Amino acid sequence: MLKKFLLLLPVLLLAGCTTGQFTRLTPNTQPRNANNLYPVEAAFDSQQQSLRWDSIQAYVLVNGQTYPLRQVPMVKSRWEGVVPVAPNANSASYRFKFDYLYNNFGTAPKPTSVMSKVQTLKIVD
Repeated sequence: MLKKFLLLLPVLLLAGCTTGQFTRLTPNTQPRNANNLYPVEAAFDSQQQSLRWDSIQAYVLVNGQTYPLRQVPMVKSRWEGVVPVAPNANSASYRFKFDYLYNNFGTAPKPTSVMSKVQTLKIVD
């Protein structure tokens, strides 16, 4: 029994290390504005102990383009940016993407990334 558990232990540890949780802090609907840029904000949390928080580079992906997110001052896990929406569009789909490094035994830190599920922003007149 112990031998089976020890064989599964690396799988269990890795499964718990790579998850990140996104919380969208942006309303689903925003009023149309003149500059066609709409604010988005997300919180990112991870239980991955090897994650190097100082290495995070955050983006929002819209129509195949990436736009940088900036960390909210004095709040480690919140990020904000803007999503461009065409003047005649009524909605935009986007995803949050976080690139970061994690510590690895016996080697230099390794890069990885996580993405949120697709979010939809509706624009109302």
